[in-house]
Amino acid sequence: MTRVALIDYGSGNLHSCARALAAAAGDAAAIHVTARPEDILAAGRIVLPGVGHFADCAGALRAIPGMVDALEEAVLRKGRPFLGICVGMQLMADIGLEDGETPGLGWVHGIVEALVPAPGLPVPHVGWNELMIPAPHPVLAGLGDKPHAYFTHSYAFRPEDQGEVSAWTDYGAPLAAAIARDNLFGTQFHPEKSQRLGLTLLANFLEWTP
Repeated sequence: MTRVALIDYGSGNLHSCARALAAAAGDAAAIHVTARPEDILAAGRIVLPGVGHFADCAGALRAIPGMVDALEEAVLRKGRPFLGICVGMQLMADIGLEDGETPGLGWVHGIVEALVPAPGLPVPHVGWNELMIPAPHPVLAGLGDKPHAYFTHSYAFRPEDQGEVSAWTDYGAPLAAAIARDNLFGTQFHPEKSQRLGLTLLANFLEWTP
């Protein structure tokens, strides 16, 4: 049985992510909510949730002794499949501009910057938006025609390499809704709030062999 480490660093969507992962996994995976670096090293797959400010989340993650080192060993060097959700995806960036400049993990080059309000569109962006998928990706398989996912965010990830954007959404301008490279995958939207689409995506991630 696959062991999935869901990182507990105080994120507000931790428990909803745990429930959604368990529902998507069935008997195929065991979901372990953990703040222990040794559990990250032992896991076959790793999920980093995230709700709140980039600086707060980055600080909370780094405040766990050995956590960033364990993540880099498991994800970057051992190639374990990794899923970042919302701020968990944003933390893969080089830097976040929310509440000043805060270093991210630097796994995917780019910055996290404020959404620019468009006429008639409020910030934060909250609600269902269509995903536009430029090329097939195993984690995005089977989402159906004109798939919609649930977003809630005021900042967005702008990767240097747009080829690493695996799904876009439009909110007055194109935004990266999901990013992918090698064994890394991230969603700006919340699979745990996206009903059937979210469960399909999580099930795909649990079966994904990068």
